[in-house]
Amino acid sequence: MLKEKKMKKKKVKPEHGAAISKMTFEEALARLEEIVNGLESGEISLEESLKLFEEGIVLSRHCNEKLKEARQKVEILVKSSTGEIIPQPFEPSDESE
Repeated sequence: MLKEKKMKKKKVKPEHGAAISKMTFEEALARLEEIVNGLESGEISLEESLKLFEEGIVLSRHCNEKLKEARQKVEILVKSSTGEIIPQPFEPSDESE
């Protein structure tokens, strides 16, 4: 019966680093969620789990980089004393601390 269960183990195909670097934030996040669900199911072998964990780390870093890029693009338009609208970099507040 144990052999039978091993054969039915769920396969979650790992992505390659080059493919990850071309992913949008949304694609990478969806893949990361897929990996988490697969790992939480307990139906993946230890070897496969380690490969997926490594992929998850790469995806997490990719998502963080995409968020960093987006944060750098966000600007607040501020009106100057002359009435001119001047774009300024977004500075997040420290309210979360």
